[in-house]
Amino acid sequence: MTINDTLRLLAGFIVLLSLGLAVYVDRNFLWLTAFVGANLLQSAFTKWCPAMWFFKKLGLTEC
Repeated sequence: MTINDTLRLLAGFIVLLSLGLAVYVDRNFLWLTAFVGANLLQSAFTKWCPAMWFFKKLGLTEC
């Protein structure tokens, strides 16, 4: 699995998790969804995401 695949997997998981937590626990978990969305937007322009550094340390390949 590549870094891009893992990054999409992580983002999708966190969005779904935060939506579930917002429905069943507290609406403030929607801020986590907003954070993930903002991070995805900035990474589209800068081609950098903090999670990518971590995935490189785990030994995942670029493409």
